Amino acid sequence: MKQQYDTAYKNEVCKRLTSGLTKVPTLSKETGIPENTLYKWYSRYRKNSEMPFVGSGRILPENEETVRLKRENKELREENEFLKKAAAYFAKQK
Repeated sequence: MKQQYDTAYKNEVCKRLTSGLTKVPTLSKETGIPENTLYKWYSRYRKNSEMPFVGSGRILPENEETVRLKRENKELREENEFLKKAAAYFAKQK
């Protein structure tokens, strides 16, 4: 089963890497976390140190607009489908 780490722990690990005192292979041996995982964490941390590890329903700020538009698109498609069915029903009534 995949090990899960909390956001605070990931941030602390990335801060250690940012300080330059610890390298990824060394930290991997110390913590038991695979090097690839540490590289991914560090990459995300460098791109967005304010909120690099989102989850549990949180969305990165740059993705908020996309999520909102997808939700709106879905609602409009459902409304359009309903209107098509309603038009077909009322056309039969005549």
